[in-house]
Amino acid sequence: MPDYIGFLIDRWGELVQLTVQHAEIVLTSMAIAIVIGISLGTLITFDDRAASVVLWLAGISMTVPSIALFGLLIPVLGIGSPPVIFALVLYSQLPLVRNTYIGLTEVDDAAVEVGRGMGMTRWERLRYIQIPNALPVIMAGLRNAVIIIVGVAAIGAFIGAGGLGDFIFQGIRKRDVAMIVVTTAFLSAMALVFDYGFGVLEQLFRLRNGEDIERSIVTDTIWKVVT
Repeated sequence: MPDYIGFLIDRWGELVQLTVQHAEIVLTSMAIAIVIGISLGTLITFDDRAASVVLWLAGISMTVPSIALFGLLIPVLGIGSPPVIFALVLYSQLPLVRNTYIGLTEVDDAAVEVGRGMGMTRWERLRYIQIPNALPVIMAGLRNAVIIIVGVAAIGAFIGAGGLGDFIFQGIRKRDVAMIVVTTAFLSAMALVFDYGFGVLEQLFRLRNGEDIERSIVTDTIWKVVT
């Protein structure tokens, strides 16, 4: 039987180092993806034809296998984290752009008309009415995007990006079940932490907008924060 505890104790320092490295790749990719995705999702609300094209392209990008995409990017960006970060940003665009677009276009028309009646410009209505009301939907897109990024980032170790994928690939080569299982547990825990954090933010925005939310571990945390 594989010695999971023994591996965890012996390689704890390396596991922590790889976890931090993985988190850095995820956070860097997420920061870039948020800027691009939310900006694109906002801009396409002004043109339905542009929206169709951008959402189609974002959907197509999700169909490209990660290994194939890394291979295409290596001649341009080299080996290591740059091609992986580029790929992660690309893969996260669909949920970010789509949710930003849907969130902004589904804001109550009456609220937008009130802003227009107050003399607000289109950008002012976007800033003060549409974006605040769309934040829960945008945050749901962020939750989906970060799960994609955490998972695909592990494959990036195949081309020297580092992170938890290093131990997973080492474990496969060595047929070391303990290494694979423990590292995968760390990777899963990271995905759950990110998902939980963004889930709390999403529900907070829903509460701020006066929406009803279902009782869960996430909402229990929120009530402890706000009360």
